[in-house]
Amino acid sequence: MAIDWTTWPEQAANERKSFQQFFKRLRRKPPRRLDEVTAGLHEAVFQEIDCLSCANCCKTTSPIFRDKDIERIARHLGLRPAELVQRHLHIDEDGDYVLNTAPCTFLDADNYCSIYEVRPKACRDYPHTDRKNFHQILDLTLKNTQICPAAFEIVKRLRETV
Repeated sequence: MAIDWTTWPEQAANERKSFQQFFKRLRRKPPRRLDEVTAGLHEAVFQEIDCLSCANCCKTTSPIFRDKDIERIARHLGLRPAELVQRHLHIDEDGDYVLNTAPCTFLDADNYCSIYEVRPKACRDYPHTDRKNFHQILDLTLKNTQICPAAFEIVKRLRETV
């Protein structure tokens, strides 16, 4: 699949209302095999999409950093956890640690993550489209379709499948 990076955001914006209606239907009556179908679509789409050609998630949003993430990343960087927090993180309105800046401070010019091996769980799981109980995160998924071309493509294919 070739994503046209110049029109993808426009396509996502144009499909937003349609996806909202689709998700409303999924909420009312989730198909029995929804998790299995979405996980299969997730696998297929990520075989076709190279995240390094995009990195929009790293450029526009911050993952949540849990205490385990902070400890692991700080150890990797040779910092104390408090020093990592002081340099790079703050507590948001929901009480979660998030990055001070966007794009991500750990993203380099080639869209590589300098802490990839120890990145936060939220980054490893993003865009959460292979998660169990997928019907419980439809609001998050809708938001992610506007950030991630893979999430957009997965939802587009899911709509055609179920």
